[in-house]
Amino acid sequence: MSPANADSLQRTVLAAAVSIVASSGPDDVSLREVARAAGVSHQAPYHHFKDREGLFAAITEEGFSLLADSLHMSQSPTRESMFVAYVQFALRHPGHFRVMFRRDICNLEKYPDTLIQADRAFGVLADFVATTLGESASVDEIRLTTTYMWSVAHGLATLLLDGPLEKKIGDIPNVDEFVMNVARLATRALS
Repeated sequence: MSPANADSLQRTVLAAAVSIVASSGPDDVSLREVARAAGVSHQAPYHHFKDREGLFAAITEEGFSLLADSLHMSQSPTRESMFVAYVQFALRHPGHFRVMFRRDICNLEKYPDTLIQADRAFGVLADFVATTLGESASVDEIRLTTTYMWSVAHGLATLLLDGPLEKKIGDIPNVDEFVMNVARLATRALS
């Protein structure tokens, strides 16, 4: 198999796995099911992924890379825009998002390239926070602010994707506007 065909097969398998996770969650992913969804032989995924965890590591690596790029490319680097970029990433990439933070299905310590991308995504947010707080900010202040922004954005993203948010608060006619309003409220707490 030529390198181009191998890359194409790997992309096809990875896309099928991401699609399964997006529609029914990571617990429904098996390499056999991924092969069926990708329209390849049941052995094909094993050419690129040692096992299910290896497949999840690839999804996680790609997801953190996409997240880092989304945060980095935030339209105007403000606290609100970083918050919104995080939530929008989750809503646009649910197949990645539902895997990226699940240590029980992918131990990042076993996958150095994946860990590099996870650190890069966190680094974009931490660097932004450090810049916004200024040179006088302590390491603890940077860590706390970064953790606050990350956890609030992550919580909202999770509630919008998988939680009962709309059942509790009612219909959300404009999700983008809702996310921006929550971002404004969350960042007010940092002032």
